[in-house]
Amino acid sequence: MEHQHEKGQWGSSFGFLMAAVGSAVGLGNLWGFPYKMGMNGGFAFLIVYLILVALVGVIICLAELSLGRKSGKGVVGAYNSIDRKYRFVGWFGWISPLLILGFYSMLGGYCIKYAVANLGDFFNADWGVGGADSAEYFAEFYSNQPQTVIFSLIFVLLTILIVRGGVSKGIEKFSTIAMPALFILLFIVIIRSVTLDGADKGLEFILKPNFEPFTGFGWISVLASAGGQMFFSLSLGMGITITYGSYMKKSESLERNAILIPVSDTIVAVMASFAIMPAVFAAGLDPASGPGLLYVTLQTVFQAMGSAGPIFGFLFYLLVFIAAITSSIALLEAVDSVIMDKQIEKGKKPNRNKITWIMGIIVAAETTFISLDGLGSNGFPQIFGQSTWLDTFDLISEGILMPLGALIMSIIFGWIRPGYTDDEIALDNGGFKMKNYFHFCIKWIVPPIMVLVLLGQIDIFFKLGWF
Repeated sequence: MEHQHEKGQWGSSFGFLMAAVGSAVGLGNLWGFPYKMGMNGGFAFLIVYLILVALVGVIICLAELSLGRKSGKGVVGAYNSIDRKYRFVGWFGWISPLLILGFYSMLGGYCIKYAVANLGDFFNADWGVGGADSAEYFAEFYSNQPQTVIFSLIFVLLTILIVRGGVSKGIEKFSTIAMPALFILLFIVIIRSVTLDGADKGLEFILKPNFEPFTGFGWISVLASAGGQMFFSLSLGMGITITYGSYMKKSESLERNAILIPVSDTIVAVMASFAIMPAVFAAGLDPASGPGLLYVTLQTVFQAMGSAGPIFGFLFYLLVFIAAITSSIALLEAVDSVIMDKQIEKGKKPNRNKITWIMGIIVAAETTFISLDGLGSNGFPQIFGQSTWLDTFDLISEGILMPLGALIMSIIFGWIRPGYTDDEIALDNGGFKMKNYFHFCIKWIVPPIMVLVLLGQIDIFFKLGWF
């Protein structure tokens, strides 16, 4: 399909895989997975998560990749290619990444700040953490409006510069360097973490069978938490997988990549747990400390390591930054792709550079506004019952639009238009090998799980106490 070549195409199978894995691997792996595991009993959460990846993650990933390649368009055009009445699902998948970029860029800026601060400690500079209490240091930083805005905008600028380079020379080229580097850095941090005194308790927490969280109706809470984490960690329902699929060559195996992407993403999430949990237990800290685990708890761990702390602190926040930026470039590309489609439909050559800068400026405005809120510490008025503007943007995108869009997609593929992309998937050598498994899961397994994820997210954001 010529349409897709006007926007770009992956140069190699490895390049696509690294870009796709990079889009999935992000703060959800290095931040969300470990702390949600900590809040849901460790091993029990891990088992449920792995089952959901096999039954839901691989299936939705294959559905989105095949829809993207079959249409050769971004998320809005892809759903329009099924039937014009489904365009609204595509717009869900366009609005979501645009909103996510607003707070994701702020959190990415936090990673840059902490990497720089740990580097400052290594050189005994006055711009380091300097032995300050981790919680106080974090609170002072996120409430400092000029500083948070500057670091957030640096992150946005880096994202823009990579995406404007194009699919092959920008996103793919960066990802083929960044993702192997991430694995190496993560492995180094794991070695240090598991060799700390007391790390064995963290390993036991991850690996020892513990089904206590399933007691009574506790399994519902674990299932909802693991389902939400799996869904968001794999970047499903936010237009990325469809967009990246639209740049795939017909010779690429959709089935193989639909398995490799979730598997690679899950490996990083589990590795992150081995990097974080042993260190948390070794320091005698709470593994269920929530989102503060990344910026408060772990900084405390690094400070307790003595002279080696700043080195490992810098390496850790550098790898978190890499994970964040590979996801942010995918989010921006998903947004840009739809605009480029519109230009092509009008018979114009898509101006990637111009579109990327325009959408990047919009993202910069978003992240500036969210950063100024200072995680609710600077007196900004809040809406929808949320305590921060980060939560508000997160509620609309990840809490409602993404799971709702994925639910509708599973109904379309499972009940309304079953087999719509079978011919596309069958282009693989050997045909559509997992056809029966795919159709059974997309029809009977994915919809109820997505309903649970949607209800779970609403419950989390509005604290209704359903689970």
